[in-house]
Amino acid sequence: MAIPEVLRNRDFTLYWGGVILSQIGTRGAVAANLYQVYELTGSTAQVGLVGLAQAVALLVLSPLGGIYADRLDRRRLLQVTQCLALVVSAGLAAVTLADAATVWTVVVSSLLATAAATFDQPARQALIPAMVPRERLVDAFALLNPSRELAVLVGPALAGLLIAAGGPGAVYVFDTVTYGALVAVLAVLRVPPLAVADERTSLLESLREGVAYVGGKPLVRQLMGLDLAATVFGAYRVLLPAFAADVLHTGATGYGLLAAAPSAGALIGSVWVFKLVRTARSGRIVLWATAAYGLAVAGLAQSRVFPVAIVMALALGAADALATTVRHAAVQVETPDTLRGRVSAIYQMCSRGGPAIGDSVIGALAGVAGPVLALTLGGLVPTAVSGLSALGSRTVRDYSVPKAQPAST
Repeated sequence: MAIPEVLRNRDFTLYWGGVILSQIGTRGAVAANLYQVYELTGSTAQVGLVGLAQAVALLVLSPLGGIYADRLDRRRLLQVTQCLALVVSAGLAAVTLADAATVWTVVVSSLLATAAATFDQPARQALIPAMVPRERLVDAFALLNPSRELAVLVGPALAGLLIAAGGPGAVYVFDTVTYGALVAVLAVLRVPPLAVADERTSLLESLREGVAYVGGKPLVRQLMGLDLAATVFGAYRVLLPAFAADVLHTGATGYGLLAAAPSAGALIGSVWVFKLVRTARSGRIVLWATAAYGLAVAGLAQSRVFPVAIVMALALGAADALATTVRHAAVQVETPDTLRGRVSAIYQMCSRGGPAIGDSVIGALAGVAGPVLALTLGGLVPTAVSGLSALGSRTVRDYSVPKAQPAST
């Protein structure tokens, strides 16, 4: 298989490698946070405080992170946020290794690390168009988006090994090292100067500009709507323990495989993006992939045999990767550089806030109707929304992300 052209870009390749390593460290640290709180308390309710801290930081600070991503040099902003997260992780490592950690130490550390990430993520997304030509953005996101899935697979597994060898403190030491590696990568990147928003504008007015742009851009608005339909109503992860135990009767081992399968499917789906985006309209890929995601979620709900459930989980992961890659690239392409940070932050609230809302919605529905019916109905929603979008408007259906031009000879 030929090396994607985007990987011949020295700066993007360095950045991609640094992001993968950093995400593995972050995912491992989150897994260690959860383990450590349970180890300290034996209470699953108190373990939930870690997720609550992350949600509070995400929803409160994301808009501010987007504003500063448009006002400041994005590479420098990333370096600062990574350094702050490094300090937090190093502090938690020191306290843990000294056997002085408490529940609130871990929860506050998680809050601070997520707070840094809310400033980090909009700048991280908005920096890509500065390194990659417009026609290569889909390829870039086809590599970057699955990095999260790779981190979901590798990070917790590595955390388990490190916890077994040296306790949660060993995981935090590794996380600290990964932050340092990304800071070093950012220092050697060659990124051209970018236009920035007017710093004289008030923070509130800057936020209003971002919201107004999203509200007045039908393509961006509809892509976010498709994302929310999938993440809120197709929130399958919250029900996987119940399916593994009560429907498929596979126990903890089966649950682990079922939970990992969507990430493996996403890695497979990212390979398809390179081929499909050059042979079909990008907007149609989003619509078909969103519909396929919903059908795969419903298929998972109806599975009664473990191998069929695994196939459905792989399929939904692959479909999600296709839709997510094109959505992210389209939002970046269609947003002016001076607004990319704020629009990325608003999109982040959908893409990361949607699953949290979805866990509550589908979890509550499952409590009333049972997990099978709840997830079946939920999976049909993104399929229906995708169909209605295709029939009711040409905005997404006829959209095409710029294609790569043949190299001159």
